[in-house]
Amino acid sequence: MSTAHLFTIGYEQSTPSAFQAALDEAKVELLVDVRAVAASRRPGFSKTALAAGIAEHGVAYVHLRALGTPKEGRLAARGGDHDALMRIYDAHLATAPAQAALEELASLAKGRRICLLCYERHVEGCHRLRLAQWMCERLDIGATHLIPAPF
Repeated sequence: MSTAHLFTIGYEQSTPSAFQAALDEAKVELLVDVRAVAASRRPGFSKTALAAGIAEHGVAYVHLRALGTPKEGRLAARGGDHDALMRIYDAHLATAPAQAALEELASLAKGRRICLLCYERHVEGCHRLRLAQWMCERLDIGATHLIPAPF
């Protein structure tokens, strides 16, 4: 049985093969997509293609849409306003759907090596940092922020 551990990853500036290599190296068992919209213009990173691609490597996939950033938060992030992003996201996390998704996330993580997925390459500019902090406190586990090789 594996030891529980939390990873995060963003696919910005990466290829599907480099992304998969990072998951493989970390021995990730479950990829949890925390994008509000699990679509991408980048081949291999939309929900269906991503789930199929990682499944070939034995990694399961779950999309927790309720943990994604609301549209106004995504707009703040694109504009470089990290403080507004976090303010908007913190308010979003207080909603009933987000609270239910947080509980589901905590349940999924027990005894597994899971990885939170979003777009941003560096976790410091992404809402997944807030989720990782919550998970680490809640489950008393460590977090590693993966950065796949760039293209």
